[in-house]
Parts: sequence; structure tokens; C-alpha cells
Amino acid sequence: MAVATIRDLRTQFPKLKALVVKDGEVIVTDRGKPAFVLRPYASPKKVSVKSVDYFARLKRHQPRPLSSAKARALDEANRGER
Repeated sequence: MAVATIRDLRTQFPKLKALVVKDGEVIVTDRGKPAFVLRPYASPKKVSVKSVDYFARLKRHQPRPLSSAKARALDEANRGER
């Protein structure tokens, strides 16, 4: 594993870039202490999102629809003496 300083990053970046490609990782030091790690970028893996059928879910949780006769009877019962 290669080691470089922050000054090397500013002055010799093409050489450090080649080291990253060759070694896979370069440790960058700040005043003699390891501070950063340079490594090639790896794109994040795509996470498949399961699509949800909201209408099917709603139908599962809803009661069965009323027949037209029962709906009329309920409507008449709710109307009261008008």
C-alpha cells in the first residue's frame, strides 16, 4: 500500500493517480499521521425497489361492496323522517 502526503497530492497528482490504479489504495498523511485513503470509485449497487400495488392492497382491506338493495335500505334508514 502506497503512502503520500497532502503536498504530494498538490504537486504530483498524476503519479498518485497511477499508484491508485496500480495498488488500489493510497494512504494520504497529514503532518505524518494517516488522514485519508484514496481508492478508485466504485458505483453503489442498485437496490431493487419492490413496487406496491396500492389498489390491490386497498381492495384486500375493504369490506365487500353492498348490494344495491342493501345500499337503498341503508340510505332510507339514514334519511329518517324527512
